[in-house]
Amino acid sequence: MNADWGALFFTADGRLARTPFLIGAAVLIALAAIYEAVAGVTLHWLTGWFVYPALIYGGACVLSKRLHDRGKSGWWAAVILFALVAVWQPPLNPADVLLTVLLLWAAVELGVMPGEQGTNRYGANPLRTAAVA
Repeated sequence: MNADWGALFFTADGRLARTPFLIGAAVLIALAAIYEAVAGVTLHWLTGWFVYPALIYGGACVLSKRLHDRGKSGWWAAVILFALVAVWQPPLNPADVLLTVLLLWAAVELGVMPGEQGTNRYGANPLRTAAVA
């Protein structure tokens, strides 16, 4: 994998193969978990206004590119991120079950299923491009 971390976390155009997506998602989830573990209540209130928007933006970029690779609109990233934020804490109501099912669909759709073969409306197949380079 040719890692361009800036493009991975800060741009939403193009397509993203499965492996870089899984690495990017793992990095973002690990950063969020570490922040939650380290930040006390006071620090959380002071720095959360900067940390969470950055994590959500990076997540939207990574998700959008992977959704593009599957031939879907990047706007689905907003739905996935909403579900993730809603169930980040332990589920408290019946709607959380539906959001968890949505996250399971996203995990299979984006983490297991291969991208579209060939070029689609979002760009060239990232696996084919990497093989040629």
